Amino acid sequence: MTDSRSANANQVNTEEGKLVITRTVKAPRELVFKVWTESEHLKHWWGPTGMALEAKTLDLRPGGIFHFSMTSPDGGQMWAKFIYQEIDAPHKLVYISTFADAEGNTIRPPFSSEFPLEILNIVHFEEQDGRTTLTLQGGPQNAAPAEHAFYKGMFESMQQGFGSTFDQLDAYLAKF
Repeated sequence: MTDSRSANANQVNTEEGKLVITRTVKAPRELVFKVWTESEHLKHWWGPTGMALEAKTLDLRPGGIFHFSMTSPDGGQMWAKFIYQEIDAPHKLVYISTFADAEGNTIRPPFSSEFPLEILNIVHFEEQDGRTTLTLQGGPQNAAPAEHAFYKGMFESMQQGFGSTFDQLDAYLAKF
């Protein structure tokens, strides 16, 4: 019998136009919250597989920003940012995610002019028996109907992307 770091695969709920992903990892809540909120940890697991993350700024407070770039193996670079809304360590994290330029200005992503500019993300961290269940809920904020529709159309792709990101989180947590 193998010891898997995650207790279950991603569970996805797409009600009301929001993507909700639940994943249980084999690590205490305080550690999981820490690796989710500190740049020296995020660079080891956040983002698509194969992308190198570099933090330009991480200011963990309401109104603070995590501004970062992700570079692909072929040298392509993409910028993004989180704008923190609420921090209730180690229970809950609320932030708006956006694509950005190198200066931190909000921009449209390179792949679509219909992807919403702002996604409101709420992450809950619940611990039981040394394992932490993460529940990530994300949905468009201040978006037009076409942007909502485009976002809904990306659920399968986003599920796969978050699945690989959370796989990287599992592997990183295994080092502690």
